[in-house]
Order: sequence, then C-alpha cells, then structure tokens
Amino acid sequence: MRTRLLPLLIVLMAAVLLALGVPLAVSVAAAQQQRVVVDRIDDTARFAALAQFVTEGPSGSRRNAPDERQETLRRELDSYYGVYGIRAGVFYLNGSAMANAPGDWFVPRTGEVREAFGEALLSRRSHDPRQVWPWQRSRLIVASPVIRDGDVVAVVVTDSPTGQMRSRILRGWLFIGAGEIAAMLLAVGAALRLTGWVLRPVRILDATTHDIATGRLKSRVAVGGGPPELRRLARSFNEMADNVEDVLEQQRAFVADASHQLRNPLSALLLRIELLALELPEGNEEIASVRTEGKRLTQVLDDLLDLALAEHAEADLRLTDIGALAAERVAAWSPAADAKGVRLAGDCPPTTAWADPITLSSALDAVIDNAVKFTPEGGTVDVVVASNGDTSTVVVTDTGPGLTDEELARVGDRFWRSGRHQNVKGSGLGLSITRALLAAGGGSLTYAHHEPGGLRVTVAVPRHAEIA
Repeated sequence: MRTRLLPLLIVLMAAVLLALGVPLAVSVAAAQQQRVVVDRIDDTARFAALAQFVTEGPSGSRRNAPDERQETLRRELDSYYGVYGIRAGVFYLNGSAMANAPGDWFVPRTGEVREAFGEALLSRRSHDPRQVWPWQRSRLIVASPVIRDGDVVAVVVTDSPTGQMRSRILRGWLFIGAGEIAAMLLAVGAALRLTGWVLRPVRILDATTHDIATGRLKSRVAVGGGPPELRRLARSFNEMADNVEDVLEQQRAFVADASHQLRNPLSALLLRIELLALELPEGNEEIASVRTEGKRLTQVLDDLLDLALAEHAEADLRLTDIGALAAERVAAWSPAADAKGVRLAGDCPPTTAWADPITLSSALDAVIDNAVKFTPEGGTVDVVVASNGDTSTVVVTDTGPGLTDEELARVGDRFWRSGRHQNVKGSGLGLSITRALLAAGGGSLTYAHHEPGGLRVTVAVPRHAEIA
C-alpha cells in the first residue's frame, strides 16, 4: 500500500511545487529584463536630450561645419560603447546617422532594430520588448524618439547584448530550482514519515490477520502509534480475535468433553450387548449388526477426540528428511498392500523441509491407507517425493475409482464419505484430522484427478522456517 500511496503524494507535491515555481521563474526573468530595459530607457533619454539641440543644415541635412553638441553626442556614444559594449546611435527620420557607435552600425531595413525604430517614429518609446530567455542568444533593442517642438526629429536606438542578463536569470532559476529540490526532499521526507505513521498499524494488522488465518490464534495487534481511528480498529480487532478464540476453544472443549463423556456409557452399553449375546443363539445377525455399529460409534468418538486435539495442538516443527520419512511409511504399508494385491511403490529421494515428523507420518499413514483401501486388486499406488521452490511435496496417486468433481469439492470435510464407499470401514474424519494437523505446521493437503483414473493427493510442507 505504501508503494502505491507514496508516489501519489509525491506527484501531488511535485505538481504544487511546479505550480509555484514556474510562475516564480517567469517573474524572475521578467524582473531582470525589466531592470535592463529601464536602464536602457534612461540611457536613450539622456542621449535624446543631447541630440535634441544638435543643429541641422538649412535643408535638413547636417551642417558641414563641426557642431559642438554633435561632437559631444558622438563622444558620449563612443564612451558608452567602449565601456558597456552596447551599440547606440541617433538616427534621423530617413535612417541616416546623426551620431553612432560603432561608426559602421546603421539601422537595417528589416529586423527588430527596424521595428523599434519605426515604433519610435510614432512617438512611442520602447517599454515592453519581447522576453529574452536564458537559452536564447538574442539582443535587446530599445528605441526612444528625439522630440523638438512637438515633432520627432530623430530616434535614439540601443542594441544591447543579453549575456549578463541571461546569466542573472539563470542564476535566479538555479536558486529557485535548488529551493524547489530542497522543498521536494523535505516534502518526500515528510510523506515517508506520514505514510509510515499512518500505514504501520495497517501492516501490523495485516500480518496479525495472516497469522490468525494460518492457525496462530494467539497473535494480537500491538495497539501503539498511528491515527486514532486505526488504534481503535486495532483494539476492536483484538476484541474480535479474543471472542473468536473463545468460541473455538469452547467448540473444541465441547467436542472433546462430549467424546470423552460418551465413551464410558458406550463402553458399558457394548459390555451389556456382549452379555446379551451370551443368551442368544450363536451367529445371530442382529446382535452382530449391533456389535458392528457399536464399534463404529466408538471409532467415531475416538476420531472426534483426535480431531479436537489436532485443532488445538501446536506443531513441533523441525528440519526433517521428507524422503526418508516417506520411504519409511511406504515400507510400513507394503505388507498391507501386498496382502490386498496392490503394488505400492515409492520414489523418495532425500529432501529436507520443516515439518513435525509425527504429524507428517500420521498424514502419510492416512493418505496411503486410503489409497490402498480404495485401490482394487492388481492396482498401483505410487508415492513420489519432490521439492519445488519453497515447498516440498509428497504426492500419492492410485489407480482406484477416483472421485467426481463434486466429490473432490467435499473430500476432507468432517464425516463426509462418498456414497459409493459407504460399505468401506471408516468414520469420515481421518482426512479432516490430517488436514488440521498439517495446517498447524504451515502444511496443506490437496486433492485432484489422476489420469487415466484414480486420485492424486498432495501433501505439501514448507522448506524454510517461517520467521514470526
């Protein structure tokens, strides 16, 4: 959840910082250019004041004799160009130069200089030239009219390089970028702390829920930090887990007590049946049927007690050689298989896994017993041990009648037995007990069809100890 929530917060914070930073960067660039433009306007105004009283020839052309004001204007322009490197000139209405620096600079026929010159001819001073950005190598043109007696008689034009201005803009942007990065890092750190504070109770709750789902009913959520709503949720979850554990404990206790209490009257009943049988003729079918049902009821009570104990027991996990244990169980069941005419074969290479040896032995006994029991004479039961990633498996397959899809969905349920096998000895609790014992140690028991016919039962146990 944190990996999904944190990028969302980072994207939102980045969007906010960009929304603030981009206008600020544009404002910095505009302010730097405006300062330069104001300086150039002041300069052009000063040159216009000098050029205002430069005398002209009678025909409007300049006089051949040197004019003192014109010489002063030319010296000012030369000095200005020499000090600042800014081209500047005062041009008559026809574009000829009154004074200019450098001397070979004139108003071109097209371009920004011509546009600024034409605007000044209309008595408008340059005040809002196009914005220059740091990646552009353009120049800044400012023009100002020279007005005498209300008429425009000349135009002052400055053509400034923008290198220093672009450098100042870039430095301002770097400062803004550094501030944005610092703010972003601070925001990411705050987001990490915030998401950790909010989601830590959720992670603990998730881990505890997994523990309870896998059989560790004693697990509880430590009510610590986090928002008040999540702390309240943790307390409610612990209360719910306590209630569920109490209910399950009462259920186990009831099953165990009922099984134990019923055994004594049932044993007394069976004893009386045996005494009654002595008074009846030898081979009486009714008394034999009563004996059989009594023994079956005794077996059911014993299995119920075993199931209650299995659901309550904690697994004694240890590193176990699954292959050796499976080979031992195959050897133990071989005489029973031979007696029925069933071939029992095992492929059990050495494979280690974490399991309770007694529990796994009981599970294999139950599975192999069922396989041999339901496999007809001449059939085959195979036991194969393998490992796959984090799991070791013992697969038991048989060539018996197998189960239908509906029966596969119910196999392992308490007291369930296939309608086709009601005449086979059993209580319907053996596989339920096996599954409960395996689940306590992190194992599992699954069923599937075996082609071309029969049942495939897989006993799986973890290869690595789970770290709580």
